[in-house]
Amino acid sequence: MKKRKNDIALVAMAARDKAVSAISLFAASVRRDRPLDPKRRYTPKQLEPYDALADRYIRAVEASIRFFRAYERYQFGEASDTLRDLLNRTAKLKLVSSVPLWIHMRDQRNRIVHEYLPEKIKQIYQEVVGKMGKELMALKQSCAKIRFE
Repeated sequence: MKKRKNDIALVAMAARDKAVSAISLFAASVRRDRPLDPKRRYTPKQLEPYDALADRYIRAVEASIRFFRAYERYQFGEASDTLRDLLNRTAKLKLVSSVPLWIHMRDQRNRIVHEYLPEKIKQIYQEVVGKMGKELMALKQSCAKIRFE
C-alpha cells in the first residue's frame, strides 16, 4: 500500500512540475504582452506573440487540470466524476480561488481556438492576461508550497 501511495505521489509531483513549467512559459508571454488592436491588420510574424500567448495559456490550463487530477488522487485516493467536482475539491485544498473562474478559464481555452472576430479576440486576450493570468500565477505559488510525504 505504501508503494502505491509513493507511486501516486511521484505522478502528482511530475504533474505539478509540468503545470509550473507551463505556467512559467505563459508568464513569459504575459510579460511581453502588447494589447491587441482589432482595427490593425497584423502580418503573420506580428501575430506570433499572440499565438504564443494563446498556446501557452491553453497548455497552462490543461497542465494545471492534469495536476489537479493527480493531486486529487494523491490526497483522496480517488478521482472525481466531473470537472466541477474536481475543482470543488481543488478549491477546498486552496489551490484555486474560484470554481466558476476555472470553468470559465477552460471555456476560454475552447474559444481561443474557434474565435475569429477581432473584438472578441481582444476581449479574450484581456481576460487571459488579466484575471485568468493572475489565477495561474497564484496557482504557481501554491504549487511551490506543496510537500509530498
